[in-house]
Amino acid sequence: MKKRIALDQIVPGSRFSEDVYIDDKSLLVPAGIAVKQKDVDVLKRWGIAFVLTEGELIDENAGRAEAAKAAGGPVAAGGTPIPGQQGFAGSRELYRKYTDLVDRLAQVFDRIRKGEAIEPKTVDLISQSLLQLVRDERDAAISAILGSESSGGDAAKSGVNTAILATVIGQTLKLPVYKLSYLATGALLHDVGMLRIPESIVKKQGGLSEEEAQKIRAHPLLSYRIVTKELFYPDDVGIIGLQHHERWDGEGYPRKTSGADIDALARVVSVADAFEAMVSVKPYRNSMIGYAAMKTLLSDNSRRFDPEILKAFIKSMGIYPLGSTVLLNNAAIARVVETHPDAPLRPKLKLIVDEFGNHFEGDRGETVDLIAEKTLFIARALDPKELAGS
Repeated sequence: MKKRIALDQIVPGSRFSEDVYIDDKSLLVPAGIAVKQKDVDVLKRWGIAFVLTEGELIDENAGRAEAAKAAGGPVAAGGTPIPGQQGFAGSRELYRKYTDLVDRLAQVFDRIRKGEAIEPKTVDLISQSLLQLVRDERDAAISAILGSESSGGDAAKSGVNTAILATVIGQTLKLPVYKLSYLATGALLHDVGMLRIPESIVKKQGGLSEEEAQKIRAHPLLSYRIVTKELFYPDDVGIIGLQHHERWDGEGYPRKTSGADIDALARVVSVADAFEAMVSVKPYRNSMIGYAAMKTLLSDNSRRFDPEILKAFIKSMGIYPLGSTVLLNNAAIARVVETHPDAPLRPKLKLIVDEFGNHFEGDRGETVDLIAEKTLFIARALDPKELAGS
């Protein structure tokens, strides 16, 4: 049963062991996530005197955490600053490659938005660069999706992220090279139809009217038209954009196609797109951490996704995706650097803060393989943005 917590008991940095709600249905913050000053301000502005939770206050060092945040430094559980937390595991070269992909795709999308002619070769070069990046630095590229603060438009970043994830799934499925090329290109362009939807609708934070919702549901048709009629790609690429919102149970859009009638590559992009959407900040909601997003996918029960594609994705990523930040049972904080397909709950980790409170810059922390360290286990996943005091 949820209990009331008076507002005057909550300060910026407060964390609770269970989710905190404004009312019976409206979530304020998830379990373990720090309450921010803006959350407190909103509650005061709305005249809310208490919140509801089944949990307990677990962060008694809110003042220390808030002070570290104000100073611009990252904080660990218990309010301890973490120096050198980096989403790209300290790799400047990877960061350059990743942001270059996003910037190049953003330029293409800007021209598509304006209706300007584009040489398909421009997109092909981006696609081939991305495939090479995944071949050479697969694990680091996946980590980048959960940890990046890249420049470039949201649409371009989403396209690159989705293409990286789709390519990783394609590799796990052992797709031939030509299909991987179609997959990467189709994933980069799957949402280009959204570029022709009025920005006031795409970025609207409130509920959509029926007319606005219909325009959103039409974007796969626009994607197909742009990919095949303006960029002159074959149907093998265009159908990815057309069908990426179809569902395994036939309840998707735009045509309610179901099961194996949905193109196989579109089924791959559907899973990749859903995960990317959950871990990315959108105008209408905050992002999930990778573990929470993976749990959501696992609960699908063959409604939205092809179960075999979903199985391949989980095998590729692990329950705690590469780049995830986790808290261990000995109070150490670490980043997931390698997954074990046969033991998804026991990945290989790189320590950020050890059990004695020692901090490690970049990749200087000890590597811990939970397969070998039988006494250690992951207590819970942490939000890297909260650790960075954002």
